[in-house]
Amino acid sequence: MTHLPPPAEELRLLDTELRQLDARRALLLARRAWLITALRPPVAPPPPPPPVRRPETTAPRVQNVLLVLGGALLTIAAIAFTLVSWGRMGIAGRALVLGAVTLASLGSPVLLLRHRLRSTAEAVAGLGLALTVLDVYALHEVALPETNGLGYAAIASALLAALWTAYGLALGGTRRPTGEAAAPARLTLRLPLPTALAAAQLPLILWAAAADAGAPVMTGALLVTAALDTAVALRVPVRSVCLVAAVGAYGLGGWGSLAAGWLSWTATGPSAVARAAALLLFAAAVALAAAWRLPDTNVATWVASAGGLLTVAALGGVPRSSLPGEWTVPGYLVCAVAVLAAVRARLPEPMRRGLALAAASVQAVAVVWALPPVTVALLGPVARVGRVWTGAPSTAREAVTTVGVPWPPYGATAPLVLVVVATVLAVAVRGTEWRPRATIGASALVWAAALVLPAALDIPYWAGMSAQGLTIVAALACVARSAEPRPVLFLPALVSSVSLACLSLAAEGTTLGVLAALTVLFAAVSGRSRLAPVAALAYATALACAVGASLGWQSPYIALLVLLVPVVAALLAARLVGSPARVPVEVTGAVAGLLAVGLAVPDPPLLALVLALCAVIAAGTAVREDRRPAGYAATALFVLAAWVRLACWGVGSVEAYTLPVTVPALLVGAFGRRKDPLTSSWTAYGAGLSVTLVPSLLTAWIDPDWPRPLLLGVAALAVTLVGARHRLRAPLVLGGGVLALDALHELAPYLVQMAGALPRWVPPALAGLVLLALGATYEQRIRDARRVREVLGRMR
Repeated sequence: MTHLPPPAEELRLLDTELRQLDARRALLLARRAWLITALRPPVAPPPPPPPVRRPETTAPRVQNVLLVLGGALLTIAAIAFTLVSWGRMGIAGRALVLGAVTLASLGSPVLLLRHRLRSTAEAVAGLGLALTVLDVYALHEVALPETNGLGYAAIASALLAALWTAYGLALGGTRRPTGEAAAPARLTLRLPLPTALAAAQLPLILWAAAADAGAPVMTGALLVTAALDTAVALRVPVRSVCLVAAVGAYGLGGWGSLAAGWLSWTATGPSAVARAAALLLFAAAVALAAAWRLPDTNVATWVASAGGLLTVAALGGVPRSSLPGEWTVPGYLVCAVAVLAAVRARLPEPMRRGLALAAASVQAVAVVWALPPVTVALLGPVARVGRVWTGAPSTAREAVTTVGVPWPPYGATAPLVLVVVATVLAVAVRGTEWRPRATIGASALVWAAALVLPAALDIPYWAGMSAQGLTIVAALACVARSAEPRPVLFLPALVSSVSLACLSLAAEGTTLGVLAALTVLFAAVSGRSRLAPVAALAYATALACAVGASLGWQSPYIALLVLLVPVVAALLAARLVGSPARVPVEVTGAVAGLLAVGLAVPDPPLLALVLALCAVIAAGTAVREDRRPAGYAATALFVLAAWVRLACWGVGSVEAYTLPVTVPALLVGAFGRRKDPLTSSWTAYGAGLSVTLVPSLLTAWIDPDWPRPLLLGVAALAVTLVGARHRLRAPLVLGGGVLALDALHELAPYLVQMAGALPRWVPPALAGLVLLALGATYEQRIRDARRVREVLGRMR
């Protein structure tokens, strides 16, 4: 009998079989889908669409080109008819033909606009406007040939402007009110109104030309036309009209303003000056009125600036014709200050900025105008460096123009200009972020005015010197009273002091007094500026040179006086610990020391003394913990002093020059190794030993006598033994190397004799034996070399 499982077990088996059947069915279906896809023929991709040829231009552009071209051809035909075929017809025929064509051209746009053909209407209207010009020309040629051409053109342009304006307004119309939105808006013509405004530019100009009016009348015609253009540009809302009006306003206004400015500059009589001033004021009024109404703030600012400049030109030109030439710029400057005062009035902000910009521009030009006298007063005294103590000049102006640099003819008013601009900067710029810069600029201008004032007034030489000295005292007083050190305040005092020192070179007593005073003044404010001690030491150096020259000393002896400056600099630097002026003071002292060395070069014995004193100063500086490197300079100076002294004594032995270097170097090296035992022997003793051993070896090789090589060999042997005793690499290598080379030098003659006495086959045989010996004991040699390397490595 068949065994039947329990129902639960049988159900589990059935579920397992069904899951396997489902998995097999899914696999077979996937395989079937793949086979169907593989058996289908490949489908070709769809062909790309054919390229579409696009038009190269749009229909409205084609339309406009055709209409403009047609209107131009009709206009050319009308001109040809008027000029060529006019004489073949009678008066009635001529008038009938031209009038009929003109009326037809001017009337056709009405019908075209009703049919909403605006572009065609514009083209036909342009033809009609051109025909009106031909009508006017024909009328002059037939009926009024004797009239003045320019006068007739002026009247005709005015009539045409009025006619075209009426025609444009008649066909312009307006858009329908909002309540009649159901009806379409009426089309308008854009061409007549801007054309009429362009024609309106000519009447006044042609009238002035026809009347043979002078330059003032022609300038007035330009400015009036520009004023009318400005009014149209500000009040008419049509964009094309505004564009034509703006071009006319800027073009004719600029041309007329330049012409008025030239008339004001060249005017000689009161009436001419008044006419030019009136024209400039009219142009300024137009510009300021436009700036008041302009909506664009940037454009309004620049237009207001132009108005301010025109006002300055108008007011400043009035006194120019009656005052000397040197007062021209001050006159314009005063007018600019008056314009700047108007900025405080209740004006729109763009106008205030524009007027301030105009006033600032005039003041900047005035300052540039005053720079040549300042330059002469500042740089002129420098030429006296090559003419020391040749005699004091009589006046301050002569003192700054001795070398042939002419004094500017207008320089007398330069201080006034500088003071006025400085006052404006100090008063006008308040409560803004520009206040500190304005204060600095005002101070610089006042200093420049004080610098140029003695030469401008041409006062006596001693008075000019005193005035410049007071300027330096005032500047240094400002430095001393300032809350914090500011180089900007110190710089004018320094520059003025250099100019004063150069001026004092004219006389001996003046030079000594000025240099002494400058030394004391800058020393007094040395705590307020890092440059003050430097200036004091520099003037002290110059004073030492001047005192020596005054005493009749030669330059080597003057060097001893100059050495006082490095001494003072070293002592002062020791007290300026942590001050930013410390390094500049030390550098100034070093420069003074170099000057002393240069002065002492002609006298070698005194040069040795100067070098030794400089070495003492450097050694004293090296005593301080943070100035230890100065010890190297002290050593070098001591060595140079010793060498110079030995050269003066005629000593020719090399060791006399090298041993003074070797002994201190070895002592310093020993001290360094004692302080730091890890210091290498090459660092401690290498330089000191090389300074003596190497030059002595070179000298011994060319010395035919025997004492020098013998002594060198003994010294090298002693150095080698010391190095071996203390296991120091540098003495062992240097001493052994010099000893070997010295022995080779001594044995060289005998080796040469031996080489000449031996047969020629002996050297190759000896070389072969050496190679065999080296090859036989190769391993032993390597082991010995390693031992030597280990021994040398254990040496310090």
